[in-house]
Amino acid sequence: MQKFTVHTGLVAPMDRENVDTDAIIPKQFLKSIRKTGFGPHLFDAWRYLDTGEPGMDPNSRKPNPDFVLNQPRYLPGAFGPEGASILLARKNFGCGSSREHAPWALDQYGFRAIIAPSYADIFFNNSFKNGLLPIVLPEAQVAALFDEALAFPGYKLTIDLARQVIVKPQGAEIPFNVEVFRKYCLINGLDDIGLTLRHSDKIKAFEAERLATKPWLNHTVTA
Repeated sequence: MQKFTVHTGLVAPMDRENVDTDAIIPKQFLKSIRKTGFGPHLFDAWRYLDTGEPGMDPNSRKPNPDFVLNQPRYLPGAFGPEGASILLARKNFGCGSSREHAPWALDQYGFRAIIAPSYADIFFNNSFKNGLLPIVLPEAQVAALFDEALAFPGYKLTIDLARQVIVKPQGAEIPFNVEVFRKYCLINGLDDIGLTLRHSDKIKAFEAERLATKPWLNHTVTA
């Protein structure tokens, strides 16, 4: 997965509590057996006025002009080549079902981090496993960031994971906590497979020894 060290990005404020995973990526898009292609359908029922189905061309859809991610100030080209990459949210973000497609969709849309007062546990864990950084801050601090993001078009934050701080435009810093192992995995871009492959030499040595001492295990049984 993609490493997360220091990221500076445009902030999009989503002023809703209890955003569930069916809103993040609706159920009709979960049929795919691939891990890609979910970004265009992020918040599909909120981003579009028509009903979305798998295989539809997003360019043929009817965008909802009132939805935050459709506002020009958060789209690519408004304040740089990339659109919003830091999502500001309210409490209990990612509640609902345990679908891992939710952090996939957020990541594939272009978000690298989320800032909220609280998250559903499964979504929180899935985010770390997929290179998405969910930051927890007190409600008062999140509310202040909402005020600033709404008041200043082009509002950007810098997230320094190594130092565990959010740097505001004028240089003020907001510290945040992250569990040591999760921090290590994000900084090094290691998902569960990557963690396992660090020991590939030991795995190969074990397999070689196993076949040398028990060669019959290498025989393929045919019906």
